[in-house]
Amino acid sequence: MAFDPTRGALDLRTSDGTPVRARITRDTHAEMIRNLGEAAHPVADPMIDVLTPGRHVFVHGLYYPERGHVTFDAKRVVLVGPGLDYRFEETDWWPRQLGELARFYRHAQFGAANPVDFADYRTILRLGGDKADDHVQETDTVSRLVYGMASAYMLTGDEDFLGVAERGTEYLRDNMRFVDRDEDVVYWYHGIDVRDGVQSRCFASEFADDAGSIPAYEQIYALAGPTQTFRITGDPRIAADIDGTLRLFEKFFKDPVRGGYYSHIDPILLSPHHESLGPNRSRKNWNSVGDHAPAYLVNLYLATGDERHLRMLEETFDLIVEHFPDATSPFVQERFHGDWTPDRTWGWQQDRAVVGHNLKIAWNLTRMNALRPKESYTTLADRIARTLPAYGSDRRRGGWYDVVQRVLGVGQDTHRLTWHDRKAWWQQEQAVLAYLVLAGTTRDEEFVRHGREAAAFYNAFFLDHDEGGVYFNVLADGHPYLLGTERLKGSHSMSMYHAAELAFLSTVYSRLLMGAGPLTLWFKPRADASRLLRVAPDALPAGSARLEWVEVDGRPHAGFDPVAMTVTLPESARDLTVRAHLAPVEG
Repeated sequence: MAFDPTRGALDLRTSDGTPVRARITRDTHAEMIRNLGEAAHPVADPMIDVLTPGRHVFVHGLYYPERGHVTFDAKRVVLVGPGLDYRFEETDWWPRQLGELARFYRHAQFGAANPVDFADYRTILRLGGDKADDHVQETDTVSRLVYGMASAYMLTGDEDFLGVAERGTEYLRDNMRFVDRDEDVVYWYHGIDVRDGVQSRCFASEFADDAGSIPAYEQIYALAGPTQTFRITGDPRIAADIDGTLRLFEKFFKDPVRGGYYSHIDPILLSPHHESLGPNRSRKNWNSVGDHAPAYLVNLYLATGDERHLRMLEETFDLIVEHFPDATSPFVQERFHGDWTPDRTWGWQQDRAVVGHNLKIAWNLTRMNALRPKESYTTLADRIARTLPAYGSDRRRGGWYDVVQRVLGVGQDTHRLTWHDRKAWWQQEQAVLAYLVLAGTTRDEEFVRHGREAAAFYNAFFLDHDEGGVYFNVLADGHPYLLGTERLKGSHSMSMYHAAELAFLSTVYSRLLMGAGPLTLWFKPRADASRLLRVAPDALPAGSARLEWVEVDGRPHAGFDPVAMTVTLPESARDLTVRAHLAPVEG
């Protein structure tokens, strides 16, 4: 960036290297990004002091055709940090954001200070957090809220957040869980309707894509919140529910011949091949194979160290490496028939790519490589991360797109956006985490840049400073898109999960992999929990972090392994409060 104040000429260079000249006028104003819960940051400096070379900025303005050329008048300049710095790299940026998110959802669902009663929970929340006239409680959205609250406790130590997570987990167990003792498995209902104090349970999904079936991804995400809570409390009842659900996957969703998990089973015979499933019959997809890892399985392995879970992770990632890449497209394939031949005619997806799923694969392959290193994992993660910006990101304005045609049409040089050029909050999350973990693992400056650009766009435009929480979608230039279900803060697609996961893991990666540490995490193991507490915050490369000190109930505790990041707990008849302080290892 270069600014000539005598002519008001601001010369910019976009992410892909394209030069853009903007005209600064007396009506141009600058503003600094701010975190949730912060007051506005007026920028009173003259433009000559603000627009310094090398600074990352977003510029909104108007184009005018003049004298055979186009003039761009800047009206708004958004600064992402002081000088060449980035505000979201401040040590406490992401923990503070997560705390504000937790308070928003706590207030929206239960009131700011009221006792937490999940009978009052509602899936649908309007823009300001008030509840719509809809009495449905979807299991997955309850679980996602629980995940967010548990993660907020781990970063902040706020007991209220843990209380919400524990009550939510109890509510899931008491109202949305079915234990089939004949088959020795656990199922989770799609949801319940709570009207006039009466509960009506719905076993099969009511979501349009999955109606009348039991989709794997609903069972997968039912475990997200309880598993994160289990990491904190070690509640053996949660462990039993998780094991029962894993048996469900192995008995009824898994393909014992070709590997992987089917995407749907019918609710009567529990078969993936029943004709009632229609287009979902004998199908596999990204959600049924790959979503185990981010939703619960990595966290489950972190909590238990159980080799069963590591083997399941390895099997799913080996299948992704084998079947998902496609030499004819920069995007992976996401839907398959039972024999792993690609399914390019299914429903809305056809032969289209969900940009965030590609990024999610790069992120999780990198995590998996930290647990069980394989060249095949790093090769595919690197290929996706280096290739995808040219096809899935907005190299001019910033941010990442939604759904893109996987292959070029006849006479086309650019992969077409399927429906629109809007940008969803969860797909920005995948970009930030993918590039942040890759940057922390490889120290590659290209990954550092893409991670910063993604985090800058998210923090500049997705935080709702008026109502709280984050927006579902923004337009291509970052302005909120507030129509239909995309104006909601709670829906079938949105609860607290993705925004909380982003804040939690951005803290972990920036501090322990990028050297901005240290990091203190909170745990609350129960009296009946295992006496070995595992405190590693994520799947990190061996030797990248160590456990430096531990406190139990506010007192120093010597019984810990700094390399394995485990704590040997004292016997106790009550819950313990554990603080675990981790730091990056220089090298």
